[in-house]
Amino acid sequence: MLKRLLLSAAVLFPWAAQAGPGEWKREWPKTDFNQSLISDWRQIRSGGVPKDGIPALDRPEFGAAAKERRLQPREPVITLEIEGAKPRAYPLRYLTWHEIVNDEVAGVPVAVTYCPLCNSAVTFDRRTRAGVLSFGVTGKLRYSDMVMYDRETQSWWQQALGTGIVGEMSGQRLASLPSWVESWEEFKARNPDGVVMAQPAYNRRYGHNPYQGYDSSEWPFLYDGAPPPHGMAPLDRVVRAGNRAWPLARLATTGEIREAGLVLSWKPGQASALDTGALARGRDIGSVRVRDTSGLDVPHDVMFAFAFHAFWPDGIWMLK
Repeated sequence: MLKRLLLSAAVLFPWAAQAGPGEWKREWPKTDFNQSLISDWRQIRSGGVPKDGIPALDRPEFGAAAKERRLQPREPVITLEIEGAKPRAYPLRYLTWHEIVNDEVAGVPVAVTYCPLCNSAVTFDRRTRAGVLSFGVTGKLRYSDMVMYDRETQSWWQQALGTGIVGEMSGQRLASLPSWVESWEEFKARNPDGVVMAQPAYNRRYGHNPYQGYDSSEWPFLYDGAPPPHGMAPLDRVVRAGNRAWPLARLATTGEIREAGLVLSWKPGQASALDTGALARGRDIGSVRVRDTSGLDVPHDVMFAFAFHAFWPDGIWMLK
């Protein structure tokens, strides 16, 4: 499994797990390490794979949802609905292995991202002051979260935040777009005319979970930050909207929460992508939508509690 390979790499090659700009310059000659938000370079660690060792996808092909036969009903997909285009589903059976999809929807350049180690699925607008960027995977982790890079300036970006952290684009923020993770069955039922990303032309075990049992772990992979407060387990899921986090268990108990000008809803039927070896057979964690009081979808993320605490240390915990 990929998880075992990453763990082995970190143990066998400790020099690769923690390094700094002096070593990285050989692989990243065009990255300006003099511009950075990082105060301690030990925060950034190798995940055991090199630059582009996890290959991002560009300009994916799509097929009619009604004709899709690979996906199982409970499989999770990232749903993106932008006016002027058919609703699109990006299956986690592919994103688990590729982590970034550079796409364009109704004229909007987007990056659909997923970090399995933080369970963070966020969609960004790729337009910036430096032009339209395209993203790849550095192979680095910060607080166990994927560090992306843009191919145009070779700057590094924190996936959970959408913020440039190293290089020319340090301090720049990508705009988040409303997207959500739901079951394939839910997507099809709501969008009979929708489209789904086609299987990439890579030799991967699509539909297999390389992080088997990860979301039942006691501690995140290569995470050296503080545990979350309030008795939360590090890998408990929370619903993040802005700088607030609602425990998923609380939302699942009530089915709906109306707080802070938002309406959070939950319903069963989605398999965890990080549980069993067969992605479609994971335990039911349910699907979440977050809308404002007028019914418009709001950018949000269903991530692990440790990641929320790491990147929003002063965040607000909506516990009751």
